[in-house]
Amino acid sequence: MPIYKNKEREKKMKDYITVIGGGLAGCEAAYQIAKQKIKVKLYEMKPKKFTPAHSNNNLAEIVCSNSFKSNLLTNACGLLKEELRKLDSLLIKIADETSVPAGQALAVDREAFAKKVTKAIKENPYIEIINEEVTDIKEMIKDGIVIIATGPLTSEKLANQIQEITGQDKLYFYDAAAPIIEKNSINFNIAFYGNRYQQEKKKDETQEQWKKRLEQQKEEQSYINLPMDKDEYENFCKELIEAEVVTLHNFEKKEIFEGCMPVEIMAGRGIDTLRFGPLKPVGFDDPRTAKRPYAVVQLRQDNKQASLYNMVGFQTNLKFGEQKRVFSKIPGLENAEFIKYGVMHRNTYINSSQLLNETYQFKKMPNLYFAGQITGVEGYVESISSGLVAGLNASCNLKTKVNKQRQFSEYTVIGALAKYISTPNENFQPMNANFGILPELEGKKIKDKKARYQKLAERSLKNLK
Repeated sequence: MPIYKNKEREKKMKDYITVIGGGLAGCEAAYQIAKQKIKVKLYEMKPKKFTPAHSNNNLAEIVCSNSFKSNLLTNACGLLKEELRKLDSLLIKIADETSVPAGQALAVDREAFAKKVTKAIKENPYIEIINEEVTDIKEMIKDGIVIIATGPLTSEKLANQIQEITGQDKLYFYDAAAPIIEKNSINFNIAFYGNRYQQEKKKDETQEQWKKRLEQQKEEQSYINLPMDKDEYENFCKELIEAEVVTLHNFEKKEIFEGCMPVEIMAGRGIDTLRFGPLKPVGFDDPRTAKRPYAVVQLRQDNKQASLYNMVGFQTNLKFGEQKRVFSKIPGLENAEFIKYGVMHRNTYINSSQLLNETYQFKKMPNLYFAGQITGVEGYVESISSGLVAGLNASCNLKTKVNKQRQFSEYTVIGALAKYISTPNENFQPMNANFGILPELEGKKIKDKKARYQKLAERSLKNLK
């Protein structure tokens, strides 16, 4: 990272760091700063004002599931938790202390968790909690270091200010994201590479010439295609229509479907609706038959390494378990690893891929950081991770009086998440911890998934040291 000294900045900078938002990311950031014996002003608008999803007066309130996901090192979120434990994360420590039986997962007593985090933050002599809604951040940023960790339900006034600072046309919206699949889990005995019209067999080509061309072009193609015959398609549509959906919050129901139709709703509008929409087979030939399929599901490359692919047009409101069950019925996805399920909910996040660097620092204003779900990391543990990185770097920034930043290795989940959200991406969307965002293992490929993940975990913890 570049290091520069600014004498005017040194004279005027406040001797404390402001953290806006008392959720998971904000509390972790505040704790990491306080560990460096730097004063923190932590702003939290509760209990004076609540978001539509919050009701508890405590900090670090968990409003959805009480699960922090798997504790296994062969699970990316489990590995991320282990990385955070080794870095003395306050919130993971308290999650461990307030855990309830959940098999191999870490689940917490949500009331006990929030109370214990609140107590730890309140008793820290370096942290001052200010229960006010922040509506003007411009003055704070002028002569102080600020971390914005206001989450996916940022208040409207603050969201408008963030929108102005970041130069984004739209900051908060009703998010509809399709599932993302690990490429290694796709069955290529059925699936084939190819872009629409470029993939289909030309009239003057023999079948041998066509297949040779497809093999030569596959590395250049952005799509993986999954062909279906009539029976497979109709059975899939039936399962899709009958699957269970998520119950939305009342505040989400009014606008959630505007401009973006869930795939299960489309399927319910007629048996051929999907075939004339996102599953249209025009421009493709199935390499197994050299004929046009009845329907085609397309997967689009989602990261530079081409290790992750998203399901085109599959924004959905199905429950996660139902997504796994129903989408695995698509030929070629029978053993698919879904590293991110589709969601449709009220969300607020900035286009971090254009705005932030790998330390969650705002590129245009070195004294401004973002943390939590507003950056595009998705999930409890991922938010804590971003708060830890932002807090450590904000502390370094203030203590050294220079813009010196600490990057985590991309071989760690902490570093890979930071790299994902800060790498330019035209189709940027929130991401949770998964092995698909880590660089591949060097040397011979390991076919056994569990063994491969174990090696990735060992490499990660080695690089963390």
